[in-house]
Amino acid sequence: MLNPPERIGFVGVGRMGANMARRLKAQGYRIAAVQDRLAELSETLAQELESEQARSPARVAEISNIVITVISDDAAMREIYAEQDSASLMAHAKDRLFINCATLSPNVHRDIERLVTERGGRCLEACMAGSITHAREGTLYLMCGGKPEVFANAKAVLEVLGTKVQYIGQAGEAAQVKVLVNMVMNSNTVALAEGLGLGAALGIDLTLLRDVFSQTGAASRVLDTDGEDMQQRAHECYFSVAHAAKDSTIALDLAEQAGLSLPVARATLSQYQRLMESGKGGLDKSAAAELTFPDRLGSAKSTCDSGENVKRRNDSTVLG
Repeated sequence: MLNPPERIGFVGVGRMGANMARRLKAQGYRIAAVQDRLAELSETLAQELESEQARSPARVAEISNIVITVISDDAAMREIYAEQDSASLMAHAKDRLFINCATLSPNVHRDIERLVTERGGRCLEACMAGSITHAREGTLYLMCGGKPEVFANAKAVLEVLGTKVQYIGQAGEAAQVKVLVNMVMNSNTVALAEGLGLGAALGIDLTLLRDVFSQTGAASRVLDTDGEDMQQRAHECYFSVAHAAKDSTIALDLAEQAGLSLPVARATLSQYQRLMESGKGGLDKSAAAELTFPDRLGSAKSTCDSGENVKRRNDSTVLG
């Protein structure tokens, strides 16, 4: 068991953040404080980890020398790093190391690195690929962006959280790679939903069809993680429709900046937008099947929860 001197704080302790904190605690790290906009999440975790339930991000930074954020929305991320807000992380940025672990627009990561550096702190993006189980067991795949010396300084902690810690490049570059990962995953999900939906319309046994897919060019990790759920209409949340739509939107914004047209990614986004418009943004992305199976007509009723509701998966799904 390690007894490292670092005092680590977390901002954002949903299912991924909470399990990363548990992993670090189990490996001997002191979790000084946890904070979440949903106070019940931080209260429960603080009690479990014998940490302080911080009243604000500023308090987390005040009593921690490493702050890990798991905030998956650009606007919320800018809020917790707001320059002129005494309750934000910027109130105690000097001499702190900030590790940001969610899928955000690359420019957000660049702006935050600049702001933190100006205040005498260090900043790294460590975009995650993996599941809740990976977070708890320390087997995430982490794509990192920022200054090489900051990456080197953060690597010891990152290697407790991930079995693969990959340095991608400067700030924003890891976020670009992660967005592309999620863009392809989302497109694969919608394509699988169409394949299984058409199979159902043709009267093909879907268990047989999934087995054939798994042995041929239709095989994918999405088939492993979402195929049975699509067939069984099991859409308890693991990676939500809302997150899929967000990440596909970021990818299309990058494509527009690069002068490229990505019709498959755009069609994928339109499917997730249809689900969002029908009030199903909280379902798992596997709910794309509700738009393609002939007997469903968009009538899925499963909902995401905010706790530890884990799908029946092989834990290879990429989260953001």
